[in-house]
Amino acid sequence: MELICPAGTPSAFREAVDAGADAVYCGFRDETNARNFPGLNFSRPELKESIGYARSKAVQTFVALNTFMRAGSEALWYQAADDAVALGADALILADFGLMAYVAEKYPDQRLHVSVQASASNRDAIRFLVEAFGAKRVVLPRILTVQDIARLTRQIDCEVEVFAFGGLCVMAEGRCSLSSYATGKSPNMNGVCSPASHVKYRQDGDTMVSELGAYTINRFGPDEASGYPTLCKGRFEIGDAHGYAFEDPVSLDVVDQLDALREAGVSALKIEGRQRGKAYVAEVVSSMKKALAAPAGERSALVARLRSMSEGQRTTAGAYDKRWR
Repeated sequence: MELICPAGTPSAFREAVDAGADAVYCGFRDETNARNFPGLNFSRPELKESIGYARSKAVQTFVALNTFMRAGSEALWYQAADDAVALGADALILADFGLMAYVAEKYPDQRLHVSVQASASNRDAIRFLVEAFGAKRVVLPRILTVQDIARLTRQIDCEVEVFAFGGLCVMAEGRCSLSSYATGKSPNMNGVCSPASHVKYRQDGDTMVSELGAYTINRFGPDEASGYPTLCKGRFEIGDAHGYAFEDPVSLDVVDQLDALREAGVSALKIEGRQRGKAYVAEVVSSMKKALAAPAGERSALVARLRSMSEGQRTTAGAYDKRWR
């Protein structure tokens, strides 16, 4: 299985390449990509240089144009696709069907990957994307079990990529409106989920309070690690109980499922983390590369220290090991 690694900056890109990535994914410094944060992403010259460096090491570059075009502003996305192709991107990761159609018609030889933002998770949806736009790979949402993935790979005629480590987002990726409600900025169109400009932490006695916009997202006790305030990972009042209604503030880690995912027909494993620093990228990529090459019994030890770098300093196998009721 290929190891697909994140890069939010040129320096993180080099670290990913040097640490053993098979491919690195990144995006432009605008709202065409879903990690549109200040200080992150690539100018055109930076991407050109990075693609050249990756090619010198036999590593591929995937450019994420994985937000949805706004009516009247399509030219921004079309230009980004034109530039990515001209700069030599090995694949474009797309979510918007209109942008897929544009790329398929104008650049029929350009490799197209379906972003997780498209939320394509069943046979009919994926078959349509393959037939209509020539999609070569689909990145599956983090809502499927290993058994679901195995059934799906037998029914479709394209490669499958799944998330293996990093931030866990299962809000039917590509359809999340919670952050938009709290901040007025859309993850799906502006590329901004829980922007730092709207995040606050404050001390309330022994409790650390995290806020997003005008909303209190969580309260952490003295012995709890304070997670980043995304609304879907907040604590809610549910009847008489308080708890995580949508998902816990933890990171995804499927090291224990690597063999099962390989047997299920998965072609590539994706590490999330374009908003993380180059030291994080280097450590995660190198550890995951070693884990892929190691016997099953040795993998947990190889990635044990990564848990301390994870959200809330805890990890989960998420839906990959979920026993649905």
